[in-house]
Amino acid sequence: MGKTLFDKVWDAHVVKSIEGGRDVIYIDRHLIHEVTSPQAFNGLRKRGLQIAHLDKITATADHNVPTINQHLPIAEPMSQKQVSALINNCKEFGVELYGLGHENQGIVHVIGPELGITKPGLTMVCGDSHTSTHGAFGNIAFGIGTSQVEQVMATQCLILDRPKTMRITIDGLLDPGVGAKDIILYIISKLTAAGGTGYFIEYAGSTIQALSMEERMTICNMSIEMGARGGLIAPDDKTYSYMEGRPHVPKGEEWKDAIRYWNNLVSDTDAVFDQEYSYKAENIGPMVTYGTNPGMGIKVDELIPQEGSSPSFDKSLQYMGFSEGQSLVGHEIQNVFIGSCTNSRIEDLRKVAAYIQGKQKAENVKVYIVPGSQKVRNQAMEEGLDVIFAEAGFQLREPGCSACLGMNEDKIPAGEYCVSTSNRNFEGRQGPGARTILASPLMAAAAAIEGKIVDVRSTLN
Repeated sequence: MGKTLFDKVWDAHVVKSIEGGRDVIYIDRHLIHEVTSPQAFNGLRKRGLQIAHLDKITATADHNVPTINQHLPIAEPMSQKQVSALINNCKEFGVELYGLGHENQGIVHVIGPELGITKPGLTMVCGDSHTSTHGAFGNIAFGIGTSQVEQVMATQCLILDRPKTMRITIDGLLDPGVGAKDIILYIISKLTAAGGTGYFIEYAGSTIQALSMEERMTICNMSIEMGARGGLIAPDDKTYSYMEGRPHVPKGEEWKDAIRYWNNLVSDTDAVFDQEYSYKAENIGPMVTYGTNPGMGIKVDELIPQEGSSPSFDKSLQYMGFSEGQSLVGHEIQNVFIGSCTNSRIEDLRKVAAYIQGKQKAENVKVYIVPGSQKVRNQAMEEGLDVIFAEAGFQLREPGCSACLGMNEDKIPAGEYCVSTSNRNFEGRQGPGARTILASPLMAAAAAIEGKIVDVRSTLN
């Protein structure tokens, strides 16, 4: 029997198998940030340990950083404390840090790929659930808890249960105005927020192959939102083209040797998955969420489903101020957030700029555009996207996780609606009482211009 892509990478990293069916897995790359690393560093101190492999760990500040005036001291006390702790810990233990002001600083899941740290066939971890983003390159990438962060620092290994495997195949051509964010929100709406629990998901099919690398990252990023351990996509020529020449990528003959190995990182034709699903691209439309988990999504031209008297469903609609059978088209919003590790890359910003050029945002809407890294921000400015944003009334800010989560200064006021390109719409995720509607960058841009939710397809030239 053949092997899946997941099996090939996992098996190549098993140090040994232990009783109970668990494996000791070697970790190739460890990414850290200011939120989940302080306790891990303290654990090393208490044990008198050093970091096992400094060349395999990279740190950045992203979650708690302000996105304006980053050259000034951080005003919010907890954010300042956590960022300062990261700086001090990295200095003490010798960890490479891309802090505020560094040319490589940015959201951890954006800088990994853009620097070439992320490569096919690796095992990658970070104390952040959206580490699954890196699986777009054909690797096993997943989030870990704080105690596991310490374990990887000390041993470069983890003791893990082997996940089950799932393949989701999507074939066909997407309609204009429909993109990667719509694909993954559609899948989650079909499988629910728990439909991938216990699985590592491989995405396949002609639709997935047609996506750019940045679009593939969006897909893998939200694998965790259906409960999966992670998601991955087999590497191909698009992968290699994206990677070539980046700082941490092999050069010369090593590059050629690497590609020869990476070309084997595909699921065998006779590989058997524990679960399989198939969808047609033409059935996917622009998506919006109406509830308080990413599985509560509908195509924008559909109505909120009528599910009866489920307490959790009713509670979610009450929080959002929606009702069963309601259309979201025409619903007024007050905020638009374009950013996060899901949709803050240069392609996302280009799509938004192309759509809004020559237009003005609605007066009732505040718009934040937060690039995923300093490199993305600088590139946007080199291309003149900042001018387009400014003329439309969109504020281009500095890199960070920003309004994806209520952990920094960029919070959405209570009771207000935010069309967000981020990955989660839990109660209070963007601030106490904030109401989040997840959507694609194009849908968010259209909402900003109109001041309400619209079907972006009806506004395309």
